[in-house]
Amino acid sequence: KGELEAIRLRQDKLRQQQVDLEMMLKDSKLWLGLDDRHFRETLSVALEMMGAEPLKPLDAAAAIDDEERSQWRVPALDQQAGADPTWATTLDSLRSPRQKTQKLWDWRQEAPIRPVVFRDPGSLDGQVVHLHLEHRVVQRLLGRFLSQGFLHDELTRACVCRTDDPIPRVIILGRLSLYGERAARLHDEIVSVAAEWIDPESRGRGRLRALGEGEKKDVMQILEDSLAQPRLRDVPPAIVDRLKAHTARDVEDLLTHLETRATKLTESAKRKLEQRGEKEAKEMESLLVEQRDRILKQFQQYETQQLSLFNPEERRQIDADRRHWEVRVAQLETELVSEPQRIRQAYQVKAERIEPVGIVYLWPVSN
Repeated sequence: KGELEAIRLRQDKLRQQQVDLEMMLKDSKLWLGLDDRHFRETLSVALEMMGAEPLKPLDAAAAIDDEERSQWRVPALDQQAGADPTWATTLDSLRSPRQKTQKLWDWRQEAPIRPVVFRDPGSLDGQVVHLHLEHRVVQRLLGRFLSQGFLHDELTRACVCRTDDPIPRVIILGRLSLYGERAARLHDEIVSVAAEWIDPESRGRGRLRALGEGEKKDVMQILEDSLAQPRLRDVPPAIVDRLKAHTARDVEDLLTHLETRATKLTESAKRKLEQRGEKEAKEMESLLVEQRDRILKQFQQYETQQLSLFNPEERRQIDADRRHWEVRVAQLETELVSEPQRIRQAYQVKAERIEPVGIVYLWPVSN
């Protein structure tokens, strides 16, 4: 009966852990704004920037019926003209496992790149690969935006989107980066400021007025809706040329607001980094104290034992252990001071940077 009760308690604990993890996953997705469709489209954009084809569904009809669970084909990036040969190794993570006796080139010929999915397929047959944020292929594709996405020849800095909303608007985007010791990147964030767009002829000497955070959320939702509608993607060249002529002034008008917003976010990020450093420092301190106390307890046990009951070989080993423990305890006493402080310093911001990286115009279809 006691054994059955213990099993029941373990099962209840596992179920509660599963519920907690599901809630954490939900909260993380909401905070990141992670959506399967946006995730796929971002990967497709990264592929197109490399001159490759975007992700394509294996079955177009199935993708229409159930887009979330459909299978998608990743292009063979290593076989393109002028492709980076290191992509071959990265794409190996999409192949079926290699046999020990199988030669590398034979394996690549016999094991094609498997289709990918973005939701749990519900099986372990290995016919597909579940892509997620930490997958090697995803990390390399998304890393393109992080490391080189803001160079003038890698990313269009200005774009125009059509909207069904009747009011023209503009969004300026900035990149906020915080660095620690040795230029370690501690925080990276895209900062946005939105405003209703007014033609410079009507604006005169006035400046664009930044919208509040609540109004900005509505504008960002309009942008999301616009990007999701293929019919809103085509913009007449005349509109593009008209807005392009005023881009420099629009950025100048909103740059101060962008820097003000970045300052607030910087202070918030610094507080969170400090809290994280303090938390990890205390965890490290607890770990070191636990190690020290465990060694001292073991040392005390040998002190109370009658060493005469051990043979000479055992006594020599015990003496060697005690000498090692004495050295280790002394090291732990030093680490109890140095290691928590080192962790706290690792989360201290040494430099910060905000730079405008793009501007988006939301132009009404009715205009």
